[in-house]
Amino acid sequence: MSRILLPPSYGTSLSRRRFVQGLAAGGAMLGMGLNPLQGNAASYQHRLGAQVLRGNRFALTYSPTPVNFTGKQRFATAINGSVPAPVLRWREGDTVTLNLTNHLAEDTSIHWHGLILPYKMDGVPGISFPGVKPGETFTYKFPVIQSGTYWYHSHSGFQEQTGAYGAIIIDPKEPEPFSYDRDYVVVLSDWSDEDPDNIYAKLKKMSHYYNFRERTVPQQMAEIQEKGFARYMDERTMWNRMRMSETDISDVTGYTYTFLMNGVTPAEGWLGLFKRGERIRLRFINAAAMTFFDVRIPGLKMTVVAADGQYIQPVSVDEFRIGVAETYDVLVEPKDDRAYAVFAQAIDRSGYARGTLTPDPALTIDVPAMDPAPILTHGDMGMSMAGMDHSGHDMGKIKMQEDQKPAMDHSGHNMSNMSGPEQPMSGMDHSMHNMAGNEQMQQGDMKTKPMMGSGKAGYGSKRAIQHASTEYGPHVDMRSEAPQYRLDDPGVGLRNNGRKVLTYADLFKLGPTYDPREPGREIDLHLTGNMSRYMWSMNGIKFADAEPLQLKYGERVRINFFNDTMMNHPMHLHGMWSDLETGDAKHIPRKHTVIVQPGARISYLVSADALGAWAYHCHLIYHMPGMFRKVVVSKGGAA
Repeated sequence: MSRILLPPSYGTSLSRRRFVQGLAAGGAMLGMGLNPLQGNAASYQHRLGAQVLRGNRFALTYSPTPVNFTGKQRFATAINGSVPAPVLRWREGDTVTLNLTNHLAEDTSIHWHGLILPYKMDGVPGISFPGVKPGETFTYKFPVIQSGTYWYHSHSGFQEQTGAYGAIIIDPKEPEPFSYDRDYVVVLSDWSDEDPDNIYAKLKKMSHYYNFRERTVPQQMAEIQEKGFARYMDERTMWNRMRMSETDISDVTGYTYTFLMNGVTPAEGWLGLFKRGERIRLRFINAAAMTFFDVRIPGLKMTVVAADGQYIQPVSVDEFRIGVAETYDVLVEPKDDRAYAVFAQAIDRSGYARGTLTPDPALTIDVPAMDPAPILTHGDMGMSMAGMDHSGHDMGKIKMQEDQKPAMDHSGHNMSNMSGPEQPMSGMDHSMHNMAGNEQMQQGDMKTKPMMGSGKAGYGSKRAIQHASTEYGPHVDMRSEAPQYRLDDPGVGLRNNGRKVLTYADLFKLGPTYDPREPGREIDLHLTGNMSRYMWSMNGIKFADAEPLQLKYGERVRINFFNDTMMNHPMHLHGMWSDLETGDAKHIPRKHTVIVQPGARISYLVSADALGAWAYHCHLIYHMPGMFRKVVVSKGGAA
């Protein structure tokens, strides 16, 4: 938390009931630069979104700013006095200059999330620059070589949690492949009245501190009736030995969080105006510190046209999950003169953010009911009552059945969302890679030999699982022995819900793959941790003890992630695109943030085309201190 002379009651806990219901006593007068303490203002202007700054020269200022999201005054780490920060609207091909002045009592920074730029402008203290000292001004200057929907945020301490985030919209040089009549930014975030340092300290002491969704006696009785007592006891024994809870979906929940849409609480809700028959572009940005959101607009189909700022082949859905740091652009076409709810429920169903699309501010719509709270299965852990090595819990090692191979049907990009982890998939072609040159573990990260005859591409590696010696010990409490590709799995809480849910298997680039080269080598990264001790790492090594990942300038590499934990991890590589392998090598989509589901594996390709030092990390802010790597791209890098 920024040191900004907070009142003594800053860390006081608030009513759980208020947050679980998604309610808040007051709203933040922030969207149009209004004073957030003017809580009785009759105008609804603050509900319309953030101020927009256009041009190629900008003055941005960090300062402690009073806000009131919950009925109690707190201080935000605000940029230009607002939360979210102003929308920055640029033009592709321009060069932008941004003067950042720090009026906080500690160092700060801005990272331009998803932008391709010189590494010294990337804004990560300790890696690309030293940070901005109190009272100083730092000038960012770089060419804008892309277009689309992105965002910016502090990369210093936990400042992002306290309000330091905003949207970036880059208008393209060439006409876009679709048309629309209105263009709205929808920034989702999570706010807590608690000091984030206190939140982190509580998680370190008790990782499930904010999880109040434990199983009830009636639920247990219903499960016994459904499964039988013997199977029920086997599964309960498994969870108890792992010292984990299948209801532990989010580390930080609505117990402390108020979920915001464009800085507006659920009590009021963001407003987006339209006229019947118009086509509306909604640019969704998940700027939360810790929260995944499931987004839908009941009564309207959404056509997803861009992911992480890059055009994709349009796909029509009822709902999508947006991980921390991801962006999705969707088109909607309201046919009636009525209001529609823009509903973003937290993945653990402990609260929601919401807005209203309406032709008239006087027209309202009921807030949809939240879905039932999800429950993790053994399949979400990369196991089917087998398949996870829990030797740290005296569980022994049990392998998943050899015939459990992932399935993918990309015909027409029509995914049924029926293939959950508890339903083993079959039929996926893994013949495209000859893995003759398997890597050897060294210091927990993978040293690689060149691949031979990789053949057909598009699905990722079939590399056998190897665990380094660094993944054994009290700092790692589980290891997945058979993680599966689950690209067509919408994830826990969204399976078989009767709605068409976007999955990664639906994402195909609009146009040909940027770099069609086969990778010359592969790098395996296991996402590891000890949940009960709240320790996070890659390959069992926390950032403070890790050597940088070395890439050779110009090479093409495949990154294979294996999630050995029970949490979703949004992995973000700075400075370079992550070309996600979704099944069609000719139309590989580019992303800057990739979600790795619990107990799953996922692969993407990286072209090392950006010299310099870059950050690589999980974007959950309280995971980042450990689950982080420095990446160095050099002309003499390891190959």
